[in-house]
Amino acid sequence: MWPLTLECGDLLLRPIRHRDKAAWTEVRGRNAEWLAPWEASNPSPGGGLPTFGGMVRALNTQARAATALPFIIAERVPTQAKPRLVGQLTVSSIVWGSAMMATLGYWVDKDRAGRGIAPTAVAMATDHCFGTLGLHRMEINIRPENAPSLRVVEKLGFRYEGLRPRYLHINGAWADHESFALTAEEVPGGLLERWLRSR
Repeated sequence: MWPLTLECGDLLLRPIRHRDKAAWTEVRGRNAEWLAPWEASNPSPGGGLPTFGGMVRALNTQARAATALPFIIAERVPTQAKPRLVGQLTVSSIVWGSAMMATLGYWVDKDRAGRGIAPTAVAMATDHCFGTLGLHRMEINIRPENAPSLRVVEKLGFRYEGLRPRYLHINGAWADHESFALTAEEVPGGLLERWLRSR
């Protein structure tokens, strides 16, 4: 199940690595204001978020336990030898057995937003989870104020399932989220193929 790399044209989903620290920190630094309203926070009094190394270790542990797929979103650029980091996508809370489901979260560099990167990455990951892993349901939870992310699920045809009051601790407070989902039966030909055909 892990590690693996998924590709579509110039876009790649590949495992996050410790050596991504410099590029990840640079992109996150430039996007601090853009991402702050949607940033997960620690609800414990005085609690902070893990370091980059701690995050990668935790995500890799989850990947080895088959409960997460922690991807970097990278884009091939003609003038660069290696694909550049443009975001992050994590399939998390993978549940096997009778549920066969997972939750998906992502962020993209503001400089690359609006170019189809997020929907393509979400579609690639969803198809892998449905087609290769055999999962049945994918869920995405989004703050009602997060218009760019709401456009992603709208473009991909994720079904609205309702409001989850105070669902996650975001940017220092418990925040409402809108829940969207898709089951494998809703995209028999694959989500990526449907998305690319609609563009």
